[in-house]
Amino acid sequence: MKLNIIVDGRTSAFDVPDELLTDAQDFFDRLNADMDRGYQMSRDWVEKPNSEQRCQIAANKILTAIETDNEKLLMLMSAYILHTMPGVKSVNIDVTGDMNETDIIMEHESVKPLGPIFN
Repeated sequence: MKLNIIVDGRTSAFDVPDELLTDAQDFFDRLNADMDRGYQMSRDWVEKPNSEQRCQIAANKILTAIETDNEKLLMLMSAYILHTMPGVKSVNIDVTGDMNETDIIMEHESVKPLGPIFN
C-alpha cells in the first residue's frame, strides 16, 4: 500500500508491503496498549486517543524517523497508520511542534468534485 508523507510542503510516496499490515499486528497491539494509558500530544494530555489522534502520534514518530534516518521506524509507523485508518491516502505532518496540527487525509477527501455538473 502507498502512503503519501508530506513534510514541510514536500511529498514523498512511501510503499508499505501489504503483508506488513498483518505481520506487524503484535507491534500494533503493543503500540495501542501504550496509547491506551493516555498520551502527551504536544501540550495536551489525551486520556484516550481516538484513531485520528493515534495516527497523529504515529506521524510524529515518522517525523522523528525521517530526522534520524530510521527506515524501520518509518516503515512500521506508516504501516500502523494504514492499518489504523483504512482509506488513508496522505499524512501532512506538522513541523511546528504541535502534532495536533498534523492532517490525516483520507482517500475520499482528495477526490471531492469541484462543483455541480450541468448538462
